[in-house]
Amino acid sequence: MANSITLKAQFTVCAHTLYSAWLNSEEHAKMTGGEAEVSDQIGGEFSVWDGYITGKNIFLGQDSEIVQTWRSTEFSESDPDSELAVRFKDVDGCCELSLLHTNIPDGQPDYKKGWEEHYFTPMKEYFSE
Repeated sequence: MANSITLKAQFTVCAHTLYSAWLNSEEHAKMTGGEAEVSDQIGGEFSVWDGYITGKNIFLGQDSEIVQTWRSTEFSESDPDSELAVRFKDVDGCCELSLLHTNIPDGQPDYKKGWEEHYFTPMKEYFSE
């Protein structure tokens, strides 16, 4: 049975800035602290956190939503890709980011903790500078 994660966080930048950083290799690496090769095109592939996570863009809603296939090196070859939907919304001078990570195979690590520690925490530090 597949698992899902839902998370929300606020960042002290606008939705456009956060959306753009997510899809820019240099900015993605700076905001997370891990090596990143990303694409800003539908069908474009990405590799982040030094190749630990890979996938491709399946939907891009300018400044509002990114939907990607997603898998880590801990997925078995027989596991289907999971899906990641990241939504960006301007709220009171900040960006509210909503993350929905679905179809995570059983037996995987605690990706909720991973999202918080390896994305949200460094992103908040990066965007507060």
